[in-house]
Amino acid sequence: MNMMKAVGLQKYLPIQEKDSLLDLTLEKPVPQGRDLLVRVKAVSVNPVDVKVRSPKDRVESAPKVLGWDVAGVVEEVGESVTLFRPGDEVYYAGSITRPGGNSEFHLVDERIVGYKPKSLDFAEAAALPLTAITAWESLFDRLGVSHDPAENAGKTVLIIGAAGGVGSIAVQIARRAGLTVIGTASRQESAEWAKSYGAQHIISHYKPFVPQLQEQGFSSVDYILCLNETDQHWEQMMEAIAPQGKICSIVETDTPLNLLPLKMKSAAFVWETMFTRAKYETADMIEQHHLLNKVAEWVDAGKLRTTLTKRLAPIHAETLRKAHELVETGAMIGKVVVERFE
Repeated sequence: MNMMKAVGLQKYLPIQEKDSLLDLTLEKPVPQGRDLLVRVKAVSVNPVDVKVRSPKDRVESAPKVLGWDVAGVVEEVGESVTLFRPGDEVYYAGSITRPGGNSEFHLVDERIVGYKPKSLDFAEAAALPLTAITAWESLFDRLGVSHDPAENAGKTVLIIGAAGGVGSIAVQIARRAGLTVIGTASRQESAEWAKSYGAQHIISHYKPFVPQLQEQGFSSVDYILCLNETDQHWEQMMEAIAPQGKICSIVETDTPLNLLPLKMKSAAFVWETMFTRAKYETADMIEQHHLLNKVAEWVDAGKLRTTLTKRLAPIHAETLRKAHELVETGAMIGKVVVERFE
């Protein structure tokens, strides 16, 4: 029987506890259908990893493997695979309904996988998929932003949490789409980071939005992408959105949202979850393959930058616990990646 190393959990514990993430030996999976078997080279840790792992009163009978940002090499392919072949270097975010990528080998449907940017190493590439998919889908699929910069001339987007993982990518994509980008930041360090990635204006998300926007010459904004504390910013977003504007959020709320104030503005609110297409195997699931390839194209052409800020090695439980701790602080700028199995 072929075995592989992995990192997973059986109990949901605070990350400071040694058993919160465990070094495991698991059976190496076999690809079937449209699955690729990928040899994992690097993984990034995201808020979703922290959320899934967070303490809860449950014990898994079989170990649960996390990890939804992978860069690696195709080892084997299922019988129905048409997009990739063994030896291809790939990157992807995977599916929330399947085992994660914190393992030496990982199964993933080819329709949600892209070719790794050639100009990046595996760690730099692993920092990109989940945030790039989320940013791309939020802007183009959920908010309905045009791909044609000429059509977006004069239009504004407010990105709440512009220096985070998704924000750093969303700022770049929005600029490439021709939008005027206003980012929010709470610290000088995060404000400078967001500006370095292309945000033209910065406001604080701890102060009322509209007066700050007015100071910078905007009465309202056409689009809002909320990447931080939807509950906390809801009132401010409703005030700041333009008539017939659109708001998208990726952060769930603790209480139901009151949409009524949007009615007179004929404004829209929509959610984005980048796992939707994979979870429900939607008819357009392959769009994630296409968008990841487009992102790789932009990266290789120098039009998009990876947001990797911290590398850790090797891939094992202790190192992944450190990465989870960093993400849990909520103050992480850019992305943390763990690379190499030893």
